[in-house]
Amino acid sequence: MALFVLTFGTFVVGTGEFAIMGMLPEFATSLGLSPADAGYAITAYALGVVIGAPLITILGARLSRRELLLTLLLLFCFGNFLSIVMPTPGLVEVARFITGLPHGALFGISALVAASMVDRSRRGRAVGRVLSGIAISTLIGAPFSTFAADHFGWRIAYLMIGLLGFVTFLGVWRYIPADAPNRKNSPLREVTALGNTQVLMTLLTAAIGFGGMFAIYTYLTSVLVNVTQVSEWRVMLCMMVWGLGMLAGANVGAWVVDRNLDIAVIVALAGSAVAMVVFPLVLHSYAGLMLDVFLVPAFVNALGPALQTRLMDFAGDAQTLAASLNHSAFNIANALGASLGSVLLAHGFGYGALGTGGALLSGAGLLVYLMELLILKRRGLEEVREPIV
Repeated sequence: MALFVLTFGTFVVGTGEFAIMGMLPEFATSLGLSPADAGYAITAYALGVVIGAPLITILGARLSRRELLLTLLLLFCFGNFLSIVMPTPGLVEVARFITGLPHGALFGISALVAASMVDRSRRGRAVGRVLSGIAISTLIGAPFSTFAADHFGWRIAYLMIGLLGFVTFLGVWRYIPADAPNRKNSPLREVTALGNTQVLMTLLTAAIGFGGMFAIYTYLTSVLVNVTQVSEWRVMLCMMVWGLGMLAGANVGAWVVDRNLDIAVIVALAGSAVAMVVFPLVLHSYAGLMLDVFLVPAFVNALGPALQTRLMDFAGDAQTLAASLNHSAFNIANALGASLGSVLLAHGFGYGALGTGGALLSGAGLLVYLMELLILKRRGLEEVREPIV
């Protein structure tokens, strides 16, 4: 039940992040905005994630993980409830920024708690199971939010997400074992422990390596409508296949992590680069595109459990901060990939260039990771992985 509660929590928070992408037209119309201006609400949330992950983790350094989880869930609920009562676009953006603040820390601490409750040999699978909630949110949560927004309004959709967040709060209160807080810990100790080169380079791998997926995902609907030219229900089907790919990647990647973490990262990045190179070749084939739309997120999302586990291994006294920063890096990758796609399209390279640009990001992420391994080897260090406590 504890692992289920944590997975349900990542599903709810993931739904809170991705829901607006499907209900953006209704959101924009109700506030009298253009779609472009409505997109600032997405930017505000992402900014909250990037700032909140390190800030909240540092400020909560002396809390137990269970205490911090409960606090973060209350802040998430408050942000969603605040979003539905704000009357103007600017105030809604402020509310979305507040909602994004606990996002990264929630995912990071959930992964740490999951890893601490299982044997070392099953650690990767526990982390993968919890993080699979993100993939399930793209498969079920976001489409359901779009349906709710279309029929009842976007404010009702956020009300439901906030209520589900409170259900998660009750689940954590009931099923997550109480752990002893480290009252001697300090914010400075968390920050200084991040001086480990392996931690910083792992975060850099995430910030770059995930980017290619977002370069394609951001414009996938446009590709399906303008290039592949399929009907609306086929667009929805393709988006569901994308979610299935993310779910498969999280679980298979987690299984590989428990056998060889380095192989999991290398295969994920190399495989995603190949899948993205194929992307421009299948734009006019719905069947071929469907297969590629499954493989791209499957390979990339396999990175999640691997990099999250690697941060646990090398972060020392900054495990909570490092685990939270992984999701800040994920959102940096989101911005990087979407921006790269925008630049490529603005310069007339066409939708096929999204795959090529994405492949370059995956290749760059792989290069950074190989450099990490080379640094370890040259320093004569072994990757001795301590259990998470």
